Amino acid sequence: MTSPDAFERFALGDFPLQSGAILRDATLAYATYGTLDAQRRNVIVIPSAYGGTHADSMWLIGPDKPFDPARYFIILTNMFGNGLSTSPTNATQDQRGPDFPNVTVYDNVEAQYRLVVEHVGARSIALVAGFSMGAQQSFHWGARSPELVERIAPFCGSARTAEHNIVFLDGIAATLRADAAFAGGRYTRPPRVGLEAMGRVWAGWGLSQTFYREEAWRKKGYASREAFIDDAYVASFGAGDANNYLTMLWTWRHADVGAHARYGGDTRAALAAITARAVVMPAQTDLYFPPEDNAREVAAMPNAELAIIPTINGHAAGGGFDDADSAWIASRLRDLLART
Repeated sequence: MTSPDAFERFALGDFPLQSGAILRDATLAYATYGTLDAQRRNVIVIPSAYGGTHADSMWLIGPDKPFDPARYFIILTNMFGNGLSTSPTNATQDQRGPDFPNVTVYDNVEAQYRLVVEHVGARSIALVAGFSMGAQQSFHWGARSPELVERIAPFCGSARTAEHNIVFLDGIAATLRADAAFAGGRYTRPPRVGLEAMGRVWAGWGLSQTFYREEAWRKKGYASREAFIDDAYVASFGAGDANNYLTMLWTWRHADVGAHARYGGDTRAALAAITARAVVMPAQTDLYFPPEDNAREVAAMPNAELAIIPTINGHAAGGGFDDADSAWIASRLRDLLART
């Protein structure tokens, strides 16, 4: 298989956004595994999650994994704002940094559609699956192209960002902007204090109360809670770019499967239009995307089931964090793909 760090760029040109703005000289970063079959129907699309890249989904791909490249043509895509696809850090000069336009989930899916259908030539998509913001994109794919998408498998993510989730996201944005070095997004050096504070806040939300109560970080090889948080969250978020994070936060905050010209803001109508067979997998202890939110969404979808991941690992359960969680998700993905 190709190195997980390798990727290609699909040129989108001047790309129109839902807001009416134009994303100049846009590119979509992606990676592929496997071979497109003669019918052009063995396609699996895996969109990236918040703050991550296509490489974070590699735990799903392989001969002994749910997505076997010997059978499927797997396309891993990167969100606008993640630093690989067009982002505040690599945009044209007039759209760099805080001048980057707001991008919706549907904008991301529209770019992916151009790649998958217009460039690759897929006639059908066997599955769109993703974690967190990748899950949001999975729902949006199902609503945007119900005639094309056969199955979706969103895990640890919702079709519409809930009010409590928005409270968290606004707090993260405020944390970044509170660092004096942020300078309204026109920083000349990384706003390190804000980035590290972001990581500390995230550590309390990304995992559950039970995870910390049981000191489950010890199973990861850490001698203390602080050592775990410093390594897994503070250092990780501290290495990123604040404007990139804020771009993706805006996309996440405004995610709504009904926010499309076809549905006119009617979320329930959009959910009802998702005819793909769907297995929606929230984590039992997810603080961002609790099962209750997904249960409401699944009830409005005609061909969907709710499968709750039994875990103490909170939101992290869907990101390849724990072998048992990953095996549970993989089993449901195999089952979904086996259904015709």
